[in-house]
Amino acid sequence: MHIGILEDEITQQEMYRLWFSADGFNCDCFDTAQKFTDALQSAKYDILIIDWMVPDGSGIDVLAWVRKNIGWDIPVIFITAKDAELDIVSALKAGADDYVVKPPKHHELMARIESLARRSKPPQVLNFGDYRVDRERRCIEVDGKAVELTQKEFELVCHMFQSPGVLLSRVALLEKLWGLNADVDTRTVDTHVSRIRRKLDIGPKHGWQIFPVYGWGYRIERVDKAAE
Repeated sequence: MHIGILEDEITQQEMYRLWFSADGFNCDCFDTAQKFTDALQSAKYDILIIDWMVPDGSGIDVLAWVRKNIGWDIPVIFITAKDAELDIVSALKAGADDYVVKPPKHHELMARIESLARRSKPPQVLNFGDYRVDRERRCIEVDGKAVELTQKEFELVCHMFQSPGVLLSRVALLEKLWGLNADVDTRTVDTHVSRIRRKLDIGPKHGWQIFPVYGWGYRIERVDKAAE
């Protein structure tokens, strides 16, 4: 398990490294909100730990950034000295999955992390009608036949299938799949959508349709299967 930690106290960082290393986990510690959010744009973590008070901002603001830019799948634990009920409620309502008042206890914290990891682990095999998506093997089958896709094509298909009826802008797809600082333009999205539509034969034949939205992006929807 890889854990990202926002904590500016050196002794607290050292404690986390000792605890997590002893339990076979990896962790990266960051002492400012800027360093933390910069890292999240490229690194992948299984769980995030956020302190409320850091030199360049608030953990609540960082949490809002995480939910907006990374999403709601990644579990977030607040570990902070703020112990007022109002603070705890504010953090949970803002999107924290758990809240621990400092000083944390080693075994209790590990139990909380493992509990969140179990609850947040997504299913590895998803079925979307004629399409079977195996996220562990990074494979998609159509009517039982595997289709070879690039990594970005696979990620795009997974994201679109899990967002039926949602208007997906080209800019949002670029940011999610290629990163905020990627040196690519929106035509890259069009190219990849065209490829997955062709490779997977997405259309009424298989009960799905990708609709382009002029000047904006795409929307994928379930449709009545065409009679053969």
